[in-house]
Amino acid sequence: MSVASCPACVAIPEDQIEMTASEQAGKLLFSVPDVHCAGCIGTVENAVKSLPGVRDARLNLSLKRLFVDADPVMGDAIIAKLASVGHLAQPLDETTLENGVDREGRRLLMRLGVAGFAMMNVMLLSVSVWAGAEGETRNFLHWISAAIAMPTVAFTGVPFFVSGWAALSKGKLNMDVPISLAILLATALSLYETSIGGEDAYFDAALSLTFFLLLGRYLNHRTRMAARSAALELAALETKTALLIENGETRAMPIAELKRGDRVLVQPGMAVPVDGRVVAGSSDLDKSLLTGETLPESVDVGAGVFTGTLNLTGPIEVEITGDADDSVLRQITELVSLAEAAKSRYTGLAERAAGIYAPVVHLVAFAGFVGWYLITGDMRHSLNIAVAVLIITCPCALGLAVPAVMTATVSRLFQAGVLVKDGSAIERLAQVNAAVFDKTGTLTKGHAELAEDTDPQVLSLAAGLAGASAHPLSKSVLAAAKARGVDVAGVTDITELAGKGLQGRYEGRPLRLGRAEWLGVGPQTGGGVQSWLQWGDDAPVALAFTDPPREDARATVQELKNDGLPVYMLTGDRAEVAAPLAEALGIENVEAQVLPEAKLRRIEALGDKTLMVGDGLNDAAAMSGAFVSVAPASAIDATRASADLILLSNDLTQIPRAIRLSRQARARILENFTIAGVYNLVAVPLALLGYASPLAAAIAMSSSSILVSLNALRLLRSKT
Repeated sequence: MSVASCPACVAIPEDQIEMTASEQAGKLLFSVPDVHCAGCIGTVENAVKSLPGVRDARLNLSLKRLFVDADPVMGDAIIAKLASVGHLAQPLDETTLENGVDREGRRLLMRLGVAGFAMMNVMLLSVSVWAGAEGETRNFLHWISAAIAMPTVAFTGVPFFVSGWAALSKGKLNMDVPISLAILLATALSLYETSIGGEDAYFDAALSLTFFLLLGRYLNHRTRMAARSAALELAALETKTALLIENGETRAMPIAELKRGDRVLVQPGMAVPVDGRVVAGSSDLDKSLLTGETLPESVDVGAGVFTGTLNLTGPIEVEITGDADDSVLRQITELVSLAEAAKSRYTGLAERAAGIYAPVVHLVAFAGFVGWYLITGDMRHSLNIAVAVLIITCPCALGLAVPAVMTATVSRLFQAGVLVKDGSAIERLAQVNAAVFDKTGTLTKGHAELAEDTDPQVLSLAAGLAGASAHPLSKSVLAAAKARGVDVAGVTDITELAGKGLQGRYEGRPLRLGRAEWLGVGPQTGGGVQSWLQWGDDAPVALAFTDPPREDARATVQELKNDGLPVYMLTGDRAEVAAPLAEALGIENVEAQVLPEAKLRRIEALGDKTLMVGDGLNDAAAMSGAFVSVAPASAIDATRASADLILLSNDLTQIPRAIRLSRQARARILENFTIAGVYNLVAVPLALLGYASPLAAAIAMSSSSILVSLNALRLLRSKT
């Protein structure tokens, strides 16, 4: 489904954008993925507020979530009401979503602020010392600096201390071990110098070191934690209650308390809450979220139904045939969790560099300490040399090399309408060697459109019936009539037969619109979606529908192929529908009727450097398992959560551009590593020879950090 734009989109009230946790507490929560503007806010909120028992309703447009203050039993009525005004909704579990709150990011930001504030104050005190303060004045300023620096280091250095100790306790070294030693030794040496009235103290060096390292840590964290995990979103998407049928009456029952053999009622507009089989009623089910199939499927008594499919036309009774933990939706959730765990094992350039860097730093600092002690026998001077080496080699430049580039790249992509959720995705995107696309809603517009050559009289009659139905094909007929200026026929006595179609009367003759089998035409043949119209005794006339390709799909495929990437299409739709589209777009590799688990296996079979682009729930596992994944903004919440990048502009041509920019970013990262390496080759010998005090080392370290940041900013001027 495409995200529309309208003038109202630029005038969204601020109170619709953010909601506090207290405002959300105790309310029903729904995902409404097809809202896109301020007009949608009014439609959704007014519709829900009109229901008896609803106290308040507020739609958060940025999250596409609806918060309703009502009794829990109102959930199904709210979903049905939204369906009646053209918006599909799914209940979400707020408790599950709250588990994904980014508390780590808040803690890092707080520590960064404290370190910056303390650093600036201590530097102001140091200016007086550098200006020539001596004796008691100098000692007094040093003690004030110590009073500021000691608690600040103890608080702000916790992330490095904890990580470094965890590595040492396992007999390993990581980047945080030399960082922690540099901070602690610089602080301890400064405190010692202050206590004996020494001339130099380096509290400002310890604090500036901590500040720059926290800045790199926070930038890296923000690019990695922009969104919750896909498994969390999928878990929240599961329906929590169902309408249990007992003794001819229905009552809301938590899914967890249902058992095999229970019967549940699924009303039109509701999602099927459990896997089972139909025991009463008939309807059309929208299975596109699970399978990618464009055409709704007709179900009757005896047909199997699955969790997450949407009931479109008639009420059905479903007998539970399995456990909640065995549902298709739950299986997809588990596939996503496993795939995410596999992808999280990716080791970035910075982590690989740290594995080599950390032991070398310790050896050099220790060698400097031992060498100077053997030469001079002066423990204090030897320790100063070791601390200077640790500070000057402290990996600020190395720690900023990747986050600085990632921040610049993320900003550049955001300007182009691409949201990057995981910073390591930039590194991974630069290495992709194949691109895989879903079909429905990704390469196509995601909804059926009536063929342009439809006879106007046929369209008029069909629209006269279609106005009484919420079926997707009926909506397409009405939209076509409106767009082409065709008058809608005044059909009377309209009734909808679930799983079959619509019937009524026009000019005294019966009029029917629906499935081929119902009108006696026989099973549908050919690749397109069809509905049939019969007026009186006239022969049925076919109405052909297509899911047209997106305007930018062919250009995107061609750009990827020009960049040397083979392009594949994996779809759950039928082969006779997928093949013509693939040919029109220039895709030679196409596989149809591929289920979610099979998609994941196919992604894995293509190799470890595959890009996956998709928008449906059936794509979530494959996207989590892919080396890097992209979702359009119109994708459902769970799929957007699976993706590493989101196309806010819904412009597919940004994908090849993002790949080219990511390759530039990788080149900048390697350049920054080179800068850090050259800096160390020059600075370390100076520190070892005693020409760099801890303060001079801190200034040199800061200079290298600024240099790699400036190099990263070159990406903002990229014309890619």
